[in-house]
Amino acid sequence: MSSRTQFIGAVEIGTAKITVLIGEYTGRELAIIGRGECQSRGVIKGAVVDYKAASECTHSALEHAEREAGERIDTVFLAQTGGHLEGFYNQAAVNVKAADNMIAAEDIRTVCELARAKELPAGRMVVHHIRRPFRVDGRIIPTSPEHLMGQRLEVGYWTVHGQENKLADMIHVISGFNLEVKELVLSSLAAGHMVTTPEERQNGVLTIDIGAGTTDYALYRDGVPHTTGVVAVGGAHLTNDLSIGLRLTEGQADKLKLRYGRAVVQTRDKSEKVWLDGTYSIGDRQFSKQSIEQITSARAWEILEVVKNKLRGALTPETCSSGVVLTGGTAKLPGMAEAAARVFNLPVHLGETPGWVAENLRDPGYHTALGLLYYGVQAQAERMGAGGRRRGFMSKISRLFANA
Repeated sequence: MSSRTQFIGAVEIGTAKITVLIGEYTGRELAIIGRGECQSRGVIKGAVVDYKAASECTHSALEHAEREAGERIDTVFLAQTGGHLEGFYNQAAVNVKAADNMIAAEDIRTVCELARAKELPAGRMVVHHIRRPFRVDGRIIPTSPEHLMGQRLEVGYWTVHGQENKLADMIHVISGFNLEVKELVLSSLAAGHMVTTPEERQNGVLTIDIGAGTTDYALYRDGVPHTTGVVAVGGAHLTNDLSIGLRLTEGQADKLKLRYGRAVVQTRDKSEKVWLDGTYSIGDRQFSKQSIEQITSARAWEILEVVKNKLRGALTPETCSSGVVLTGGTAKLPGMAEAAARVFNLPVHLGETPGWVAENLRDPGYHTALGLLYYGVQAQAERMGAGGRRRGFMSKISRLFANA
């Protein structure tokens, strides 16, 4: 085995499910060699509330993935979500020092340090500094401005931060398996990069990942993430609404949601009924199909409206010409794309996994873990100093997170 080979673990500790993927990266190629899944316990809305339960199910998924891979994970990239995550924008500008107005590496380093220098409140920790494009005398520079001519250099960062104790809880779950967390990665960025193209990100696109406990979103402009956020509401809330509204157990409500739930009411006949189990036996019950649709659609629209309100003026048809891409398990709810198109007044489609991803990993539930894995590949490529021009398979992902 080459000494350059790394076994990268991508771990998503979700409210409904723990997902682990293992990638074997040789410096030139990536192969997904292991997968582990487990029903989540001890995690609510992206936060660990029962360390023992969360650890047990996460370790089960890790063990299964390592057995399938036949290898031990070297390092982990861990997805982050939850209502405790927040973001702010900070911008800085410097006058170019050189007499001939040629921008030097020192100018770039200085302006980036100034833009990242804003202090956080006590108990908060940076998860990501996301750089937006440089500006030289007001014009956007999509790549490095070094050696360009100009008098004023500007740059801004969207900084995402979270509660130290909640981030530490997640890291502790992984370290309890004697694994190192190399980096925390926003779920919205991981999933977003898997379901959008470079062209869409350049033209402006909004990705919304609707999971069980949270909804993560990322708005891309000029090829890079512009604004990210998390809404602490997801598919589990549709289930809860059905449970309360129809006086059902959580399991029964989830069954009705999966069979008959919709994000847009379609049934017009109030008398149309559906059976809970369809066995027509004692205990089986009938419910109004329209009532089910009304309950699920009300919550689905609320989630989308909250995302729209959080983005405020950052989202316009001009700055988001590629529209909206939906992913996550709840995005598969019938009518969700139609509801989103009405809320955002933009074209909407369900995200699709790139064609080079294996068929058994193309479900939207894997988008975040896949994105984490390829984030890890990019990071490892940089750390291992993989020189030369990348070709073939790797060329498709080498720039996946170049600006994040």
